Amino acid sequence: MLVNTFGNDCRRRFGRRVKKLTLDASFTCPNRDGTLGKGGCSFCHVPSFNNDGKDEASIAAQLKRQMTGAEDELYFIYFQAYTSTYDEVAVLKRRYDEALAMGQVAGLFVGTRPDCVPDEVLDLLASYQRPGLEVWLDLGLQTARDETLRRINRGHDFRAYEDAVLRARARGIKVCTHLILGLPGETATDFAQSHRRVLALGVDGLKLHPLHIVEGSTMAKQWRAGRLETMSLDEYVSSATALIQATPAEVLFHRVTAHARAPLLLAPDWCGHKWLAMTAITQALAQSGGQGSRTDSPYLFESTTKVYL
Repeated sequence: MLVNTFGNDCRRRFGRRVKKLTLDASFTCPNRDGTLGKGGCSFCHVPSFNNDGKDEASIAAQLKRQMTGAEDELYFIYFQAYTSTYDEVAVLKRRYDEALAMGQVAGLFVGTRPDCVPDEVLDLLASYQRPGLEVWLDLGLQTARDETLRRINRGHDFRAYEDAVLRARARGIKVCTHLILGLPGETATDFAQSHRRVLALGVDGLKLHPLHIVEGSTMAKQWRAGRLETMSLDEYVSSATALIQATPAEVLFHRVTAHARAPLLLAPDWCGHKWLAMTAITQALAQSGGQGSRTDSPYLFESTTKVYL
């Protein structure tokens, strides 16, 4: 096994593929509504990861649109758009309950920020845990480097992530952490340090993303002005491969790359091809060792790694 992927883990546990159904439940974000700031994170533009942009259909309608209709199909419900814990607990419960009432549900994923998971919300998520239904907190960290978090306008620091993870795991909630490789000012050494700090806290899953520039984001303006570079395919594959090899075998990879569609995608061009990075990472792992093969050795990064400014 080159990578312990979430998809393969589901096939082992459920004996079949489990489809993930994504939802836009009309949540917003404290980094957009003025609580923390306006405009959101500098890399963010929701239509780049949510096909329809803002979906006005009901939760039930969105789910039915994505279901196959097969009686033996299983689904994971994924509250994806914006910050899906950012509302009153009663509102959250109503929306989560509506989704879980659809039936044939194996689990619940809730995408959110580390600074938007108070104890009351974690208690609500923990209450859904039962045999046959798992709950995942999908945390967007992006980097453990506070200087970078300020630069990309995240509105929180690593301490907020640490606090959220410890409280979630104390309740038995699974945590999946997002890391973006190639953020402004970071080197491959920074990627490794973020990865190491996340693993040290304990994590059940990881998502790796290359930084890609999308239309409508603050970074799009920086890129057009020539003030922002992006990683080459080879650079990303090298860094992602090293992180995967340094990850314990029991940690699930929910994603090892990401892509965006034209005309939203501005750069790099290779992020417009869904399988390009995936194929290259698979080949690199096959040649030099799979996940967990180098957890007891230093990260394999050159000290001369290029800095993205």
